[in-house]
Amino acid sequence: MLRSGPARRIGNPGVPFWVKGRYRANCWYCWAVQLDERLKALYPDASRRGLKQWLATSRVRVNGAVVRRGDVPVRADDRVELTAPPPPGCPRPLVLVHEDNDILVVEKPSGLLSVATEGERMRTAYRLLRDWVAARGSASARLFIVHRLDRETSGLIVFAKTVAAKRALQSQFAARAVERVYVALVEGVPRTAEGTFTSRLIEDRSLRVRPTSDHRTGRQAITRYRVLARRREGALVELRLVTGRRGQIRAQLAAAGHPIAGDRENGARTDPMRRLALHATRLGFAHPRGGRVVFESLPPPGFGRESA
Repeated sequence: MLRSGPARRIGNPGVPFWVKGRYRANCWYCWAVQLDERLKALYPDASRRGLKQWLATSRVRVNGAVVRRGDVPVRADDRVELTAPPPPGCPRPLVLVHEDNDILVVEKPSGLLSVATEGERMRTAYRLLRDWVAARGSASARLFIVHRLDRETSGLIVFAKTVAAKRALQSQFAARAVERVYVALVEGVPRTAEGTFTSRLIEDRSLRVRPTSDHRTGRQAITRYRVLARRREGALVELRLVTGRRGQIRAQLAAAGHPIAGDRENGARTDPMRRLALHATRLGFAHPRGGRVVFESLPPPGFGRESA
């Protein structure tokens, strides 16, 4: 919306005037004010800090051109506009990787829940993103959970923005058609450079996931692994999920004698990164509207090779 504001005369008739030594007008009469003064007259309730922020974020236009300095002189007939504020950015500490009308892919840091639990309902990736989506669109804008990462695990996670997209993605997870690749720092070095972990997992009363030989209660878990680098204290390992049981990677590596660094719950004795050294680095699936999409995320510093 265009609004005009008052003007005052600067200088004496016939005498050139300067604004902070940079702007000069040669005329017999000049009615002008500085831009920040015009803005203050147009928006008297705005603070000086708010006016500076409008200028710094390129929201102010004079005669259609963006102006970012408040000391620019404007005349009474100059058109001064304040454009709409930019949409809010992706809420921290999440990092936006991809967004379209159907899906939302972000990087989740270690320490943040994917979804709510009985003990924590507010500070979750889902809650942060749901509120962000709603703030940018209509009140009916929605977000749907498709899968999750452990609180301690960092990396890629996808959410659906429509019911149809949610169903399409969840059907792929159920059919084991989603590509899910992780990297982990583990204690010790596996005997073979690559292989497959196959076991059955259960949750005990404390919700801890562990292998079992009971085929009646255990759920099949399959993970393919490949050693990327050997170190004195352990190894950097790539892990590809075939099944997606909760805590699958952590339980299988611990059972193999190579717990993930930082995973004290599963017997790790080292913690070089002060966190669980597990990162979801690759996520690929068929997009709900057709075609296959693949997203990648470099591990945080500290993982070693190919870290961000």
